[in-house]
Amino acid sequence: MARMNRHVIGLALSATVALGACGPTGSAASPTSPSGSASLGNSAAPSAAVHSAVTGAGQTDTPWGRIWDMLPAGFPAIPGSTPTDATGGPASAVFVVPGSAAKSIAASMQAALSATGFRTDGLSGPLEDGSYVLDMTGTPVGCRTQVAAKPLGGVTTVTVMYGAACPGG
Repeated sequence: MARMNRHVIGLALSATVALGACGPTGSAASPTSPSGSASLGNSAAPSAAVHSAVTGAGQTDTPWGRIWDMLPAGFPAIPGSTPTDATGGPASAVFVVPGSAAKSIAASMQAALSATGFRTDGLSGPLEDGSYVLDMTGTPVGCRTQVAAKPLGGVTTVTVMYGAACPGG
């Protein structure tokens, strides 16, 4: 139990540091909301819209496949989320969302990505740890994305893998 509390505290500290970097003097990109992009809420400025353009972003080989190191500007936002650097490995993006909302986050992302032309390959969950994993494919052929939402104490971490075959590079 103490180990899990340390992990949650570490995530909270990472989220706090990430928030500080996104302030007016931080170097994070300004929120973008290209017309026609999907949104998961009615928030005027969803916090996860900090997705920078993928242009110039690198790529990383992972056991899941080759991914972009960043999400494209039009990738659907997760309302109430905060970007974080606390990852368990390579990812296109990792977010922290207050509360234990893994199931609703997965369902919302499924709807938002479907609205942008992706189709669902699978939605697994709840897994043993309470997480949900959403796998979707888009165009061109070979474009795929995975969204994993995992509850950890009072927060849910959302890890996004955005395939290198997807547009944006």
